[in-house]
Amino acid sequence: MIQNRSRGANEAMITHIVMFKLKDRSPASIARSVEVLKNLEGKIEELKSIEVGTDVLHSERSYDIALVTKFESLEALGAYQVHPEHQKVIAHMNEVREAAVSVDYES
Repeated sequence: MIQNRSRGANEAMITHIVMFKLKDRSPASIARSVEVLKNLEGKIEELKSIEVGTDVLHSERSYDIALVTKFESLEALGAYQVHPEHQKVIAHMNEVREAAVSVDYES
């Protein structure tokens, strides 16, 4: 995981979380999408940390993959959203996902 720089007490980071439910929930399909997401690490300057995890409960309401990313500002999140490397990931995830939900908050 990329480590955050030291920040002052009044400097909030932006945390961006996306959860994906895949059309094909096979281990191979999930592993491929996890790999695609993890490949963002080190490719986008504004992306200060990234964590990708898979569901362990497999309940009816579970999503398959969670992506947790951190940015120094809303502007940095905006730059990430339009970055060509992120756009490639969006294209992949749009093809393989059944559903996605997200939340963005100051942390």
